Amino acid sequence: MKKQFNRMKQLANQTVGRQTFFLFLQIERRMELVRVVSHNTHKKMASCLQGHIGAEAEKRHKKLPLTALSQAMMEGGNQLGEDSLIGKMMEVCGDAENRLASELMQHELQIEKDVLDPLSQLAEVEIPNILKQRKQLAKLVLDYDSAKARWLQATKSIISGTNTQALTAKADLLKEEVDEAMNKVELCKDQLAADMYSFFSKEGDYARYFITLLEAQADYHRKSLTVLESVLPTIQAQQDSWIEKPAFGTALDEHLKRSAREIALPMEACVMMLLETGMKEEGLFRIAAGASKLKKLKAALDCSTSQLEEFYSDPHAVAGALKSYLRELPEPLMTHQLYDEWIQASSVSDPDKRLQALWVVCDKLPKNNRNNLRYLVKFLAKLAQDSEANKMTPSNIAIVLGPNLLWAKTEGSLAEMAAATSVHVVAIVEPIIQHADWFFPEGRLCFSSHSDLVCLQQSYILRGIHLNNLEEQKSPGSVRLILHGKRSSHQSYAVPVWTVWPATVHDNCDELQ
Repeated sequence: MKKQFNRMKQLANQTVGRQTFFLFLQIERRMELVRVVSHNTHKKMASCLQGHIGAEAEKRHKKLPLTALSQAMMEGGNQLGEDSLIGKMMEVCGDAENRLASELMQHELQIEKDVLDPLSQLAEVEIPNILKQRKQLAKLVLDYDSAKARWLQATKSIISGTNTQALTAKADLLKEEVDEAMNKVELCKDQLAADMYSFFSKEGDYARYFITLLEAQADYHRKSLTVLESVLPTIQAQQDSWIEKPAFGTALDEHLKRSAREIALPMEACVMMLLETGMKEEGLFRIAAGASKLKKLKAALDCSTSQLEEFYSDPHAVAGALKSYLRELPEPLMTHQLYDEWIQASSVSDPDKRLQALWVVCDKLPKNNRNNLRYLVKFLAKLAQDSEANKMTPSNIAIVLGPNLLWAKTEGSLAEMAAATSVHVVAIVEPIIQHADWFFPEGRLCFSSHSDLVCLQQSYILRGIHLNNLEEQKSPGSVRLILHGKRSSHQSYAVPVWTVWPATVHDNCDELQ
C-alpha cells in the first residue's frame, strides 16, 4: 500500500514534460472519441448486413432472405405451371429476386472488405495500440522521476556524509540510471508523438471509408435497378398479353384489343341471353335484379366461365349486368369528348334538324364506340318492338339506359349526374332507338336462332372437335360458338379463352335491318 501511495505521489509531482503530457492528454481524448464512434458505427453497420459476416460467398448467398424468397417464388411458379399468369409472374420474379440476391451478396462483401474491416482495425487495433503507448510513457516517466529522486538523495548524502568516495560512486550509478530512464522516456515520447501525428495525418484516409460506403451503395442500387429494368418489360408484356382479364371497369378499346373482338364480350353475351329468354319480360332494364345474382353473373362474365345456364331464367339479372358494364366503363360509350355536342344537338327545337344534328355527332364517334353503340341500339330497337309485352318503349328504354350511355365528366355521385343529364340523355337516346336503321344503315345485324350452340369457355378450347359431337351439350341460348370467326376444323390445338362473336348471317336468323 505504501509503495502504491509513493507511486501516486510521484505521479502528482511529475515535472518532466508536463506540457507535453497535457498535449498528449488532449490528443488521447480525441482518439478515444474516434475509437468509440468508429466502434459504434461498425456495430450498427454490421447489423444492417443480411448475410453472415465472414462466411463464404456461396454460403452467404444461400442464407440471404432474398434467396429464400426467390426459391419460394420459383417453386410456386413451377407448381402453378405455364397455364397460370401468376405462375409465369412468379417464375420471372423469382429469377429477378435471385439476381438481386447475388448483387446484394457482392455489395455486402465489398462493404465488409472496404469499410467494416478497416473500421474494425481502426477501433480495435490502431487506436488501442497508440493508447497503450501513452500508458507506457506514463510508466516510464514515473520510473524516471523515481530514479532522479534517488540520485538527488545520493548527492545530498555526499555533502553531509563521511564516506565520500563510496557515496560518490553510488551517485554516479544512480546518475546513469537517470540518464537511461530519460532516454527511454524520450524514445517513447518520440514514438508516441510520431504515431499520434501519423494518426491525425491519416484522418482523411479514415474519412474516406464513409465515401466508399456511399459509393458502394450507389453502385449496388444502380446494378439492382438494371436488373429490375431488364425484367419489367418482360413481365409487363406477359401481363398485357394475358387475355383473361376482367372486362367490367376496363376501357372499351383495351378490352377489345386484348380479346381481339369488335363487340364487348359482356355486352354481346348479355344481348344473346336476353334475346333467348328476356324479350317478353315486363320491365326489363327497369326492375332491379337480386344483388347476389347480379354480382355472381358479373363475376362469371369477368372470368370467362361457361356456367351461365342458371342466368337464362333471370333476365333481370342479365339486363342488370349489361347496365353495370355500361356504367362501369371508365368513359361512357358515347364518350366524354362528344358530351357537349350531344347535349347541344338534343337542344335543337326542329325535330328533323335535331335528328340530323344527332346523326352528325354519332358519326364522330370512334370506331369501337360506334360499333358497340350500333350493336346495342339495334338490340334495343328489337326490344322496343315487343313493348306491348315488356312495356319497354323507346322512351322507357332511354330513361333507364340513357344515364349509363352518356354522363358528364364532372365529379359527383351517380344520382347527381343522372339527375343533371337525364332530360338531355332521354332526348338523345330515344330518337336513336326509334330511328336505329337511319342512324346505323350499314349492313344487317343478325342474331342467332334457338338452334345454335352456346359455348362460353374458360381457359382453353381444343379445336378439332366436330360440331356434331358438341350438339349433345346444347343449352338454351343464342350465342354461337365461332372460334376466331370460323367453325371448328379437324386441326387440334389450343385457343385461349372463350370467344363469343355476333352470329353471322345464316338461313334461320332474326334480322335487325
